[in-house]
Amino acid sequence: MARVVVVEDDPGIRRGLISGLTERGHAVTSYPAGLPVLELVVKDRPDVLVLDLGLPDIDGRKLLAMIRAVSDVPVVVVTAQDDDQSIVDTLDAGADDYVVKPFGIDQVAARIRAVLRRSAAATGGGPIEIGELVVDARARTATLAGKELELARREFDLLLALASRAGEVVTKRELLSEVWQQPYGGADRTLDVHLSWLRRKLGETAADPRYLHTVRGVGVRLAEPPESRAG
Repeated sequence: MARVVVVEDDPGIRRGLISGLTERGHAVTSYPAGLPVLELVVKDRPDVLVLDLGLPDIDGRKLLAMIRAVSDVPVVVVTAQDDDQSIVDTLDAGADDYVVKPFGIDQVAARIRAVLRRSAAATGGGPIEIGELVVDARARTATLAGKELELARREFDLLLALASRAGEVVTKRELLSEVWQQPYGGADRTLDVHLSWLRRKLGETAADPRYLHTVRGVGVRLAEPPESRAG
């Protein structure tokens, strides 16, 4: 799915990231230190970098600034530093997303998908077409049968997250992490309400779905309606 470089000095966390991301279809390369990564991002141009800030050879933010001087590779920072100033400083230094340890692999995988989508949109990735539904990440627009849908920001983010994995069941945890940056439970009701609003704008209901299908106890799947496939 994507070429991911993991920069993490903790062997246990590094192994967990390699295993979890590989299981999700990514090609993963890892490093226990930061400086060797500089040459890699220039020569090999990976799709995304997962970067720890507490590295043995260089401060992670300094490395991030050096990377930003030579590459626009998407960077997801994973760190134990959870104070507001650290988060602000890291994002200002050029990080695309920020995950606080301890984390679940689903959360990191969701953040990777999100930054890859944003990167594709910035470099001209084409709209996603599912039946008569067209989702354009770059323009942040969605149309159904040629008519533009009036979507709030979260509604569009939710639709894009599902459209990017059309045909797959996306878990509620993944959606909460990717769209709301809330990796754990407690916000299910928020997700359910936004799904209800989105269904209404797509002209369907939970009882009579066309595009959005709830898989009870698992998550949500966006799929092309049967009549579109038949046509």
